[in-house]
Amino acid sequence: MCDQCNTVNVSRRGLVMGGLALSLAAPFASRALAQETAASPAAGDDPIKRLMDGNARYVANTPNNADHSADRTARAAGQSPFAAIVACSDSRAVPELIFDQAPGDLFIVRVAGNFLNEDGIASLEFAAAVLGIQAIVVLGHTGCGAISATIDSIQNNELPPGHLPSLVNAIRPAVYDAMREKPTDLMAAATAENARYNARISAETGPILSDMHASGKLKSSAALYDIATGKVDFL
Repeated sequence: MCDQCNTVNVSRRGLVMGGLALSLAAPFASRALAQETAASPAAGDDPIKRLMDGNARYVANTPNNADHSADRTARAAGQSPFAAIVACSDSRAVPELIFDQAPGDLFIVRVAGNFLNEDGIASLEFAAAVLGIQAIVVLGHTGCGAISATIDSIQNNELPPGHLPSLVNAIRPAVYDAMREKPTDLMAAATAENARYNARISAETGPILSDMHASGKLKSSAALYDIATGKVDFL
């Protein structure tokens, strides 16, 4: 289990445990149930296949979701996303476009470097326990400035200015893991490892996310988006 998972578990253990955490979600759940729309995915749908099919349409430039005014009235009544995407804030990486999904289909957590902290984990807990997402995808991408900055910080033994050290320090563990393998392309290896590392966090952090993974109600995956080709590869 990753170090950050242990840190998150310890910090949360004093506040929420198992069933207590889920019971605390109940007031929110009642609101979410009232918001569900006819667009809710069937329980048997494969969320990853749905994402992959959408990405294939995006790459082929044959999207289904070109009219974003469609179903606007229904969306005003609530949301029922089928997957959560932990994405980078990079302006070129837009999950709804990349996976050709309509507004309301995806629950997005975005931060430069697509890593998970307490706020991101709490957002995923809400999406899982309340909104009923079926999958979490941590989506890295080529040419990620946050990954590059972290590599530079490690190699130069110097932290960037302002509040950027908090971002670099969050990504640093994945870069160190990649460096141990002595890859020929550290940038590519670190980008992939950062996605895998945070996918593990989303699966192992308790009590809500880990319990839902253990019961088969939720699954986490890591993926990489190639900005040049538009293609997403699941790792």
